[in-house]
Amino acid sequence: QEQLVESGGGSVQAGGSLRLSCARTGGTRRNYCMAWFRQDPGKEREGVAALYTDGDHRIYYADSVKGRFTISQNNAKNTIDLQMNDLNVDDTSLYYCAAGPPNPGCGRDGGRILATEYSAWGQGTQVTVSS
Repeated sequence: QEQLVESGGGSVQAGGSLRLSCARTGGTRRNYCMAWFRQDPGKEREGVAALYTDGDHRIYYADSVKGRFTISQNNAKNTIDLQMNDLNVDDTSLYYCAAGPPNPGCGRDGGRILATEYSAWGQGTQVTVSS
């Protein structure tokens, strides 16, 4: 069974940086989408960034994180990472790693990365940004 485990969350001051990592084990799929989502209580799960694992690393970002966050793939470590720079208080959330569809669209609809298109999820890692 495919398993995803997130790490790297923590507390940081506004303007600081964190790097999240998602370790994937037990999976055999190639050329599929990996993504990071975040969700606060009472809010819809928001797609933050997605990457298609086809070698050329086609990526998608939510407008709110463009220019600040970078999603990347480390094949040697079998991880998907999210470098988060210039963090602000609105970035405070529980962040989830997810594995999704085997197509380069990565479950996007109208610019949004849809959680319903993703089938495997980690347990989440908390990111807290203080002003």
